[in-house]
Amino acid sequence: AVDAPRRTAWLRGTALTAGAHVVSMGVKRVVRRPRPTHVVPLVRTAGRHSFPSSHATSATAAAVVFGALGVRAAWPLAAAVCASRLVVGVHYPSDVAAGAALGALTARLGADWMRGGTR
Repeated sequence: AVDAPRRTAWLRGTALTAGAHVVSMGVKRVVRRPRPTHVVPLVRTAGRHSFPSSHATSATAAAVVFGALGVRAAWPLAAAVCASRLVVGVHYPSDVAAGAALGALTARLGADWMRGGTR
């Protein structure tokens, strides 16, 4: 709201992050991989399926788009979110890796659209 010259880019980056999350949820419905059962989860989850991690997807997408806008904390925060999904026992490492890859890919595909809002 306070960065008037790049307001459209910020809004488009937010839309790309949300879009990446929606794509992840769609993939999750197709793959239907159950969550890990070899550990007791430390948090509750909204669903039974784990692949890909939607948290990792949206965190990585946000790191790509907001990092491009100069947010220095974007990548460390995304890494922390990705690691937390493993620590709390709700994802396999491949769930998180796939989510991060999907988030990065989705955000990169929309990068030109987002930059179009910086003029």
